[in-house]
Amino acid sequence: MMECVEPDEIELGAVLSALADPHRRKVVRDLVNDAEEDERSCTSFGLDVSKSTRSHHFKVLREAGLVHQVDRGNRSGVTLRRRDLDARFPGLLALIGDEREF
Repeated sequence: MMECVEPDEIELGAVLSALADPHRRKVVRDLVNDAEEDERSCTSFGLDVSKSTRSHHFKVLREAGLVHQVDRGNRSGVTLRRRDLDARFPGLLALIGDEREF
């Protein structure tokens, strides 16, 4: 299991910085619009970027406290920290979920 920011340590600046990138916002938007608590493979988001760039995007999301990531052998599973984010920043996920895709 990869390190995770504690819920009370999630900072708005880090979250907004992570969400400033359209690829990362797409990942979060897809997770918001998926069934609650479903784990997805990091490769399932259709990001047209290299493997190293994809890894970087997920690292930024994880360090900002937006996602929880688990290594599963040759793949990584990711889930949205929906409860933590809704408690800390009410309405944020709804705004992201309603955004049009780029």
